Amino acid sequence: MKGVSWGLIIGVTVGVVIGVLLATSALFCIRFRKKRAQIGSSSSRRASTIPIRVNGVDACTIVSDSTTGQESPRVLENLDVNGGSLWLEGPRRKNVVSVSGIPKYPYKDLQKATSNFTTVIGQGAFGPVYKAQMSTGETVAVKVLASNSKQGEKEFQTEVLLLGRLHHRNLVNLVGYCAEKGEHMLIYVYMTNGSLASHLYNEKYEPLKWDLRINIALDVARGLEYLHDGAVPPVVHRDIKSHNILLDKSMNARVADFGLSREEMVSHHASNIRGTFGYLDPEYVSSRSFTTKSDVYSFGVLLFELIAGRNPQQGLMEYVELAAINAEVNEGWEEIADARLDGSYDTNELHDMARLAYRCINRMSRKRPSMRDAVQTLSRIVKGRHSKRRRRSRQFFPVTIEDGSTDRQSHRRQDSFDSLSDLPDV
Repeated sequence: MKGVSWGLIIGVTVGVVIGVLLATSALFCIRFRKKRAQIGSSSSRRASTIPIRVNGVDACTIVSDSTTGQESPRVLENLDVNGGSLWLEGPRRKNVVSVSGIPKYPYKDLQKATSNFTTVIGQGAFGPVYKAQMSTGETVAVKVLASNSKQGEKEFQTEVLLLGRLHHRNLVNLVGYCAEKGEHMLIYVYMTNGSLASHLYNEKYEPLKWDLRINIALDVARGLEYLHDGAVPPVVHRDIKSHNILLDKSMNARVADFGLSREEMVSHHASNIRGTFGYLDPEYVSSRSFTTKSDVYSFGVLLFELIAGRNPQQGLMEYVELAAINAEVNEGWEEIADARLDGSYDTNELHDMARLAYRCINRMSRKRPSMRDAVQTLSRIVKGRHSKRRRRSRQFFPVTIEDGSTDRQSHRRQDSFDSLSDLPDV
């Protein structure tokens, strides 16, 4: 009996231990599966909060109304530039949206739309740019990463992730991307009138009128104001120049090329100086620290470029410093005015714009205005111009002749000024 009882006790004990181990293993498996399910659902919820870009989105001029309110990915590990796992693959491409919120286009569609990549319209550091006619009838610009561009892969990642969440009427619209067959492409809304630089320096274009130059400056200022004050976290563009300002069919300006952009709160320092000679903030060059005020400096250079019609690589800033010696409150800056304007500009407006530009290029960043201040200054210039036109238009009323008829010439002059005064206030 003793042998039987000890054998029973040992058998029961072993059975209990095995049962406990099996129960524990089952519990761990259940918890592990639940945890995976929670991670998957939270990831899908995060992905669902990423805004999907809609063509033609116009953000309000008030920064708070133009902010998407979405946080961007802090790291670029979500993007495998070799067409890796986290970018959606397969045949379901046209209506599929990547983790960045930007639709992915198949290589074969872009190949067909660009006539096998023969419709070149430009060449940049990133690579060639092609004009493409999509099967939907939409005209787009396709920027292709050069195969030997290592830095371009980083810029490709930056543009897709940033422009997936940044939406403003004065920023270029990213339509989609392609990462397939070893190629990396960015697809943008086609900007009919090309770059600001081409209109300033290409003789085939008519000289930009003074009023249009101020409007372009205001458009750029609003785009930068959104990046600095509307994006969360703030974004520093780092490459503001006339080549990166694109003009649509109505000559509205949009800031383009976000390949060098950085979210300010991620990193203030860069090991290598990046940007374009002539537009670089001297404080950034000396300290390797970039902030929103670095963009303000570049914007000041751009303002002087609009005023003088002279390239920064061709002595623009030396030209400006000489003029600044003689410039006073309301005189002196007209000596740097673009000769192609042929004197057709408002002197007070030119001085107001030049003074703003000179504040922007102050060597001490803390003394530079914010982009919000720049927007307010340029808005006052534009509104002041419209007010002057309205006042002038009131001086031309129809003149009643003794026989009761109306002077048609006065009517025509009134109509012409009304058409100007009806321009919308910015």
